[in-house]
Amino acid sequence: MQQHLRLRRHVDFLRVKEAGRGWHHAAFVMSAVLNGLAHNRYGFIVSKRLGKAVVRNRLRRRLREAVRSIHPQIQPGYDVVVVARVPSLSLSYWELRQALVEVMQRAGLLETSP
Repeated sequence: MQQHLRLRRHVDFLRVKEAGRGWHHAAFVMSAVLNGLAHNRYGFIVSKRLGKAVVRNRLRRRLREAVRSIHPQIQPGYDVVVVARVPSLSLSYWELRQALVEVMQRAGLLETSP
């Protein structure tokens, strides 16, 4: 995922948490808020409760790739944060991607169905 599409600063994550709206799935929680930009920015939170660094980084890469693959269908102008939960560890990449698509459809962020 390109650098300008990532949320990096702590204040941006806090703004999404405080001002954003959330949607739940068994594998993760997604929050989104308008950002006033012409593109989306994405952030991923994977807690130490989910495992050691290798496991967390693998899950973070899978989430990032799943969002990157559906990025063209997502409406521009949002900051989106995905917080992983324990059940996400047992999902394959395709199950994780499908879960993200479902939650983004519920959130009304998809322009067209992928």
